Amino acid sequence: MTAVTTLRRRAAKLNWIGGLAGWFWLAIVIIPIYWIVITSLKPQSVYFVTNPFAPPTSPTLDSYRLVIESNFVRYFFNSVIVTVGAVVPAVFVSFMASFAIVRGRGRFLKSVNGLFLMGLAIPLQATIIPVYLLIIRLHLYDTLLALILPSIAFAIPLSVLVLSNFVRDVPNELFESMRLDGCSEWQTLWRLALPLTRPALVTVTIYNALGIWNGFLLPLVLTQSPDLRVLPLALWTFQGQYSVNVPAVLASVVLTTLPILVLYVVGRRQLLSGLTAGFSK
Repeated sequence: MTAVTTLRRRAAKLNWIGGLAGWFWLAIVIIPIYWIVITSLKPQSVYFVTNPFAPPTSPTLDSYRLVIESNFVRYFFNSVIVTVGAVVPAVFVSFMASFAIVRGRGRFLKSVNGLFLMGLAIPLQATIIPVYLLIIRLHLYDTLLALILPSIAFAIPLSVLVLSNFVRDVPNELFESMRLDGCSEWQTLWRLALPLTRPALVTVTIYNALGIWNGFLLPLVLTQSPDLRVLPLALWTFQGQYSVNVPAVLASVVLTTLPILVLYVVGRRQLLSGLTAGFSK
């Protein structure tokens, strides 16, 4: 009884410490969000003379109105075009490549898998100059396609890794039964592998969409025209030579975050399932 009581006390102590750490982490996350929201509702004239964490005495939507009137809709659609144009092909190619790597045979497919894994070790910052030169040679500079193509390339390696683990977890008996029923590899891909790997597809889709939506380096280097700006670059619109319209910047941040928040709410269950089950082995 003494040993059991001691273990229970230790477990309670560990739970108490974990709970305290959880509340501390929640405060770290919530406080910046609270500051962003209340600051976006303050007039610019009172921002520097009031307590930054005090709620606004007279909330206003002037900053949101200024953001929307400052060509925000065009920047928003540019971000949508780049994100959708990069995520859809990247997930499509990664899914088919993962199926071929797991179900295929031969040294060639193993070498291709190793090539994809090597892509995880190469950061975007290390390749920005070669990417810039390639875009110049292809005469794609200052176009949205210049943002889409590199984004596809950098989204494929991690997507292949996650999707390969999911395809590998599908029981081999299911593939054999599909083959006995007369299904081709292409039919097996879409009728069996696709439904069973849907959580992983949602996971990589949301992850890649988040990274591309918030991307700053590629748009900064590969585009120049104001009409081709994406939302992260649009924040510069509210930065002057000697001052920054902080409420307008934060209002733009709130509007930029809403699509990703909606996407997460819609696919949160499958996202969590993909994050927890993808690396079960």
